[in-house]
Amino acid sequence: MLEKLRQKFRRVVKRVTRRELSPADVEDIIWELQVGLLESDVAVPVADKIIERVREQLSGRKLGLKEDPRKLADEVLRQAIHEVLGTDGKVDLLKLIDAKRARGEPAVLVFVGINGHGKTTTIAKLAKYLLDRGYKPVLAAADTFRAAGIEQLEIHAERLDLGVVKQRRGADAAAVAYDAVAHAKARGLDVVLVDTAGRMQTDINLMDEMRKIVRVVKPDLTIFVGDALTGNDAVEQASTFDRSVGIDGSILCKMDADSRGGAALSITHVTGKPILFLGTGQGYGDLVEFDPNIILNALFTD
Repeated sequence: MLEKLRQKFRRVVKRVTRRELSPADVEDIIWELQVGLLESDVAVPVADKIIERVREQLSGRKLGLKEDPRKLADEVLRQAIHEVLGTDGKVDLLKLIDAKRARGEPAVLVFVGINGHGKTTTIAKLAKYLLDRGYKPVLAAADTFRAAGIEQLEIHAERLDLGVVKQRRGADAAAVAYDAVAHAKARGLDVVLVDTAGRMQTDINLMDEMRKIVRVVKPDLTIFVGDALTGNDAVEQASTFDRSVGIDGSILCKMDADSRGGAALSITHVTGKPILFLGTGQGYGDLVEFDPNIILNALFTD
């Protein structure tokens, strides 16, 4: 993940043999970094932010006689990336659920994203995560646009021994979500996980449907689920859903297969909303809470 970017940055910093970095040296380094960031599928505004921080750190920098240029490169790049990954909007999911449970109400989580990018499977993974911690979730099949979407959620529910609230294909998605919340309240369940349709992020009818679901069930969290392998497409999708319905955070799937890592760097900065979890495999247990150090340690541990 971003390892090629790190190695390229190390090499270009190491080429500078003078003890003090001149403006020309810095611009040479910045150019190479910019190319490397874009090759790693980092969104342009995020690349600009990283470059700005790196330029600030390197301008007029004097290298000690025994200072290793490679360590300097790692130090500067790590600090810049950490700033991009950081956000003031951290969400404590379990604390939120506990607060709702104390009031005798279920927490309601609505998941949005494009079909085929891991949304339904991620909902199942999060259900398993909650089950393992003693919570009682229920699934809501509000992707009524596709019969296959309902069936997929039912399969996951059966494997996890969970209930699923559904209606026929073509039913009102908001009504399904509403019924699921009522079902959870009546049975003392802790969390409602609402699956939704995801035809295309540019589909006006889809966005109207998402807004109706949010208006009807008033979710505690609206979560975007994206495929890390799609890079800037995932970032653009998250931004579109955020503008249309307002997201509270993101979950990125397939992080174990993403060799470039650009989506993870970009999505928090572009949306201003935190990454909540990372999908790291195919199993129900392959979901980890997001921590910037996961990406930083993967990048900077030799």
